[in-house]
Amino acid sequence: MSVETTFTEGGERIALRDFTEKAYLDYSMYVILDRALPHIGDGMKPVQRRIVYAMSELGLNAASKHKKSARTVGDVLGKFHPHGDSACYEAMVLMAQPFSYRYPLVDGQGNWGSQDDPKSFAAMRYTESRLAAYSQVLLKEVAQGTVDWIPNFDGTLNEPEVLPARLPNVLLNGGTGIAVGMATDIPPHNLREVGGACIHLLENPTATLDDLCQMVPGPDMPTSAEIITPRHELRKLYESGRGSVRMRAVYEKEQGEIVVTALPYQTSGAKVLEQIAQQMQQKKLPMVSDLRDESDHESPTRLVIVPRSNRVDIEQLMAHLFASTDLERSYRVNLNMIGVDGKPQVKNLHQILGEWLGWRTSVVTRRLQHRLEKVLDRLHILEGLMVAFLNIDEVIAIIRHEDDPKQELMDRFKLSDIQANAILDLKLRHLAKLEEFKIKGEQEELDEERKYLEATLGSDSLMRKLIKEEISEAIEQFGDERRSPIVERGEAQAFSEKDLLTADPVTVVISKQGWVRAAKGHDVDAHGLNYKSGDAFKLACRGRTNQPTLLIDSTGRSYTVDTHTLPSARGQGEPVTGRITLPKGATIDAAVAGKDTDRVLLASDAGYGFVAKLADMTSKTKNGKAVLTLPKNAKVLTPQHLETTENKLLAAVTNEGRMLVFPVADLPELARGKGNKIINIPSARSAAGEEVLVALTVLGTNDMLVVHSGRQHHKLKAADLEHYRGERGRRGNKLPRGYQRVDRLEVIGTE
Repeated sequence: MSVETTFTEGGERIALRDFTEKAYLDYSMYVILDRALPHIGDGMKPVQRRIVYAMSELGLNAASKHKKSARTVGDVLGKFHPHGDSACYEAMVLMAQPFSYRYPLVDGQGNWGSQDDPKSFAAMRYTESRLAAYSQVLLKEVAQGTVDWIPNFDGTLNEPEVLPARLPNVLLNGGTGIAVGMATDIPPHNLREVGGACIHLLENPTATLDDLCQMVPGPDMPTSAEIITPRHELRKLYESGRGSVRMRAVYEKEQGEIVVTALPYQTSGAKVLEQIAQQMQQKKLPMVSDLRDESDHESPTRLVIVPRSNRVDIEQLMAHLFASTDLERSYRVNLNMIGVDGKPQVKNLHQILGEWLGWRTSVVTRRLQHRLEKVLDRLHILEGLMVAFLNIDEVIAIIRHEDDPKQELMDRFKLSDIQANAILDLKLRHLAKLEEFKIKGEQEELDEERKYLEATLGSDSLMRKLIKEEISEAIEQFGDERRSPIVERGEAQAFSEKDLLTADPVTVVISKQGWVRAAKGHDVDAHGLNYKSGDAFKLACRGRTNQPTLLIDSTGRSYTVDTHTLPSARGQGEPVTGRITLPKGATIDAAVAGKDTDRVLLASDAGYGFVAKLADMTSKTKNGKAVLTLPKNAKVLTPQHLETTENKLLAAVTNEGRMLVFPVADLPELARGKGNKIINIPSARSAAGEEVLVALTVLGTNDMLVVHSGRQHHKLKAADLEHYRGERGRRGNKLPRGYQRVDRLEVIGTE
């Protein structure tokens, strides 16, 4: 709905919607074009350009003395940039900080902030500044007719619309800015690389983006931290103009300590230490014992991380710190800038360099044309002066005796108005004979220059050669080596909660009523623990705090519980049903703990079994997963750990006193199922429940097997076991009389 309002009597009536739309659009365009985005020509925002130009007007070049920064800020605000002094000074500080700008434009004296706290700079009344030598790349040609001049805010002065940069500063120093509806994030680049790419493009106008990416492999920050973004992603970034760059700190190992020597761009060492210390306080870094900041003037970045022992995996620790602190950072890249046409656009690398070279060509053309005009004007004057010197007596007589000597000179010697004025402005000391030779010499020099200028302006190849030479000169003067190496690195992974756990031995105990707890150590008298009234010990398994415990119920389902979260054995524990969901009537009949890669032998008393990995038995839900398929009325036997299946034997004993020994390798490795027959139990006897498998154990080929029956035990050496050797699934042989009611099997190693 349109709402109309009257502004003044007899004035224009305009819909409020239309007025606000236009006002906001005007504001948006102002922010985009005159505040937030850099120009492709000199790579600067208006405030930066005005600071640099105002300092040059104050004579604050690299060879001059420093002056108070307040003087510069006052000139900028009063003449060109009527905005806040603090914002203007902050923009100036940014251009002076070597850790913020790859090639600083301002040379500061005093406190200009630090990498730990870039905003800790002193007030402008305390600091002093002048332009850095690099600023000449932008300013050297500003007074040579190279750029357009526009009125300042009050129309009393003129300022350059853009500075005539000799290098694509938009890439060299980069910049960030937030406009209305758009933003820019341009990372810094290396001067030699970008300059080399410009020269390559001048010599090979048909060069592709891949050719340019060979010369400009990636950004180059003001820090020595590594750029770990893969090269194909950097190439994609330069192709689209959008993407991200990841940087990772550089560290060294010194006498068992970790020394960080370079931090990512715009990263505070103090903040990094604070982040690590916070993790230490929260007990998330038990492997770190101490932190130190040894940074000083000679070593601007030196952060020391002291591992708790020499057994700590330093690579793994640093991978965690990279993933969880600012030791590794990601930077958004958005190559958005104002083009030569005055419109904002996200450009790729080829567009940026190609458009900048086109703009630079026009700047050089204007400079040469401006110089040619000056040369022609001077030659014209010298031509008139030469006429005067050749006719000096007559010229003097005309000046002495004529009422209008200027007009008489023009008529007598066919001179122009400019030439006549030049003759009349001659000082007496210039009438010496030597002056004639000087004029001839100057004429010859200027004539040579005129020919060169006209030839260059008329030849595309000569123009490209000149631009190439000027870029090469700037590279030679200001170029340096790459600071941020581009290195292929794997993705950093933070420690999980389990990774941070110590591998302390524990014994998980489960009672008959299904209460679970964990006792420290493996030498635990589980039967002697305190149980609730009517409850008693049922089973126990040995594990470690950083390994999960797998519980197997009476239906063959497997459940996973975190061992380190189990209640202490000092109490009576907690119901296991609070952690897992058991089927109706099911009970926990077995437990096993270990690493995911560990193997166990799963079997039922019906005489079937198989080898399984703990990883395949692990369940991520409270409902568990089906692992062991049980025949009717069959029960789960205690799982047997297997370090390896090679040269290992399996001894299986039934309640009828039959024992069979065969290689474990004969059993299959499955993720789930019933398994294969271990020992043959006649189906009639099994159905009647008379014969079942009661004991299993794994032993080496040279181990001794001890059969425990009541208070008696029977030792079987390797040779004795041959009597019971057979193929998997056979009936086996009877144990000696008196040892047929087997309680348990024990293995005594001889290897």
